[in-house]
Amino acid sequence: RGGGRGGGRGGGRGGGAKSAKYVIEPHRFPGVFVARGANEDLLTTLNLTPGEVVYGEKKIEIDLGNDEKKEYRQWNPFRSKLGAAILGGVRDIHMGPGSKVLYLGAASGTTVSHVADLVGPTGAVYAVEFSHRVGRELLEVAKKRTNIIPIIEDARKPHKYRMLIPMVDCLFADVAQPDQARILAINAHYFLRNEGGFVISIKANCVDSTCPAEHVFAQQVVELKKQQFRPREQISLEPYERDHAVVTGLYRA
Repeated sequence: RGGGRGGGRGGGRGGGAKSAKYVIEPHRFPGVFVARGANEDLLTTLNLTPGEVVYGEKKIEIDLGNDEKKEYRQWNPFRSKLGAAILGGVRDIHMGPGSKVLYLGAASGTTVSHVADLVGPTGAVYAVEFSHRVGRELLEVAKKRTNIIPIIEDARKPHKYRMLIPMVDCLFADVAQPDQARILAINAHYFLRNEGGFVISIKANCVDSTCPAEHVFAQQVVELKKQQFRPREQISLEPYERDHAVVTGLYRA
């Protein structure tokens, strides 16, 4: 859930490079950017709250002249399944500026913060997290990024938060549960518009640790099809995560 290696932890201020050594280019996904440097290219989002970082990520400040600056945050693929999927070449993430996104398994808000940057001030991220402990960190992130609506609740029980969420354009799930396809489906039934997009991160050994990962992924795709999802693509998250895949597609299309 945005866990994993690299990139450091911690929140608040700090976190790195203010640099003119990068050139910012738009990624093919609106709201996502690539910072091209002499020695590295970094996936980034435009920081909705300049000066603040969420998980110790690198900041890149670009001077536009006339005292105008923009600040971008590195989107670390070792800390974010969605970041790993984008760098892995996924064809569609079904979200962009202005989108309403329901995010299941928000954890402490690492990926959620980048999705909030991506959808921007006209979009919204409804971030559901069951654990009260990491939920406290999510609440801190949401205090500064006002387009995040944190919901500390069980994603298996969407009727408990149905009054808080409108119909959304995209449903993202990173819940690492054996019944994650069913969890996605019951939330889609309540909240995902027809032909809306879905993105689900599947951790093979959370579903069935006795089967090869490829079998688990294939079985989950079958489950999704039974629930009115139309999977369009499946990609591995190697080298960033072992035995993980992301499946994307449309709902009731």
